[in-house]
Amino acid sequence: MIIGVPKESLSGETRVAILPEEIQRLRSDELAFRVETGAGIGSFIADEKYSDSGAEILPDVFPDSDLIVRINPPSEEEVSRCKDGSCLISLLNPFTNHDLVRKLAKKNISSFCLELIPRSTYAQSMDVLSSQATVAGYRAVLNAASHMGKFFPMLMTPAGTIRPAQVLIIGVGVAGLQAIATASRLGAKIEAFDVRPAAREQVESLGAKFLYMELDESAETDSGYAVEMDEEFIRKEMELLHNASKRVDAIITTALIFGKKAPILIKDYMVKDMHPGSCIIDLAAENGGNCEMTRPGEIRNHNGVIIDGTLNLPAQVPFHASQMLSKNIAKLLTEIIENGKVKFDMENEVIKGCLVTHEGEIIHETTKNIIEGESN
Repeated sequence: MIIGVPKESLSGETRVAILPEEIQRLRSDELAFRVETGAGIGSFIADEKYSDSGAEILPDVFPDSDLIVRINPPSEEEVSRCKDGSCLISLLNPFTNHDLVRKLAKKNISSFCLELIPRSTYAQSMDVLSSQATVAGYRAVLNAASHMGKFFPMLMTPAGTIRPAQVLIIGVGVAGLQAIATASRLGAKIEAFDVRPAAREQVESLGAKFLYMELDESAETDSGYAVEMDEEFIRKEMELLHNASKRVDAIITTALIFGKKAPILIKDYMVKDMHPGSCIIDLAAENGGNCEMTRPGEIRNHNGVIIDGTLNLPAQVPFHASQMLSKNIAKLLTEIIENGKVKFDMENEVIKGCLVTHEGEIIHETTKNIIEGESN
């Protein structure tokens, strides 16, 4: 079986799906790897490194590969270059990327969606979303520090005492926890908020202050995702966040509801009341943003407040982001490949959870229902 690793075509993408060391470990008489010329350049990995690992370097890996491994969803043109009946591993955004899912099914491509890997203890080592959220949370704090024009830590100097920066983290999933940890290492004073009751203990264990509200166990799903709340809860939440936004130097938002548009948590009137020189780093920008004034993909200045809607923050830390991705994907490959062939064992929780299209059909139930609902 031939596994192809193309160069990512998304503008600004610097990561690569799999590194030479993982190829060297996985390749065998039954598994061969082909890597597109320059695929690793953005992550500082030369083609020679891939050649040394046993991979073949080619200008185009799509036509002859039995399995394509990539990070971002393929374009329509890239799908057309895939071999009929082949397999694909990548992010797909299947709940919104309906045309892509239909095209994959029509071309009889069996697609494994990285976003849909179950968030279970067993599948933790394959969880691409968590590994990249770790990178994004770290990078968000560094970007906030570059916007603020202030020191993060308290400093005692001959010129006087400099007070520590105050940072608010909204959403305490993997990205939020990493943002708390990074801001803490830099010496900031940190407050954090999340609708999930379990988050309070996690926040306080990292030395941050939890912004307290009456929280309900129903604020999270069995999988640990946040859910949408009622109007009264939202009113109290807005009041709490408005008061906090007036006193902080940086806000980092990470709040997402799985499969839906990001909730608006920072309203325009809150931004108006923030002091000049402060900033908002909106990690939910790819899903519309948690700030009402976020423009996805842009950094804007509103009356002295920087609102950063930069997309794909992990691409700003390409080496380690790729390293983490590579280990996730290599583990997934060992899960779905047996004796040099992709297995479609629907008793396997990982395969059942992330296989979206197979044998010309959309077989992931949630994705299928959403797409069919759109058509009706």
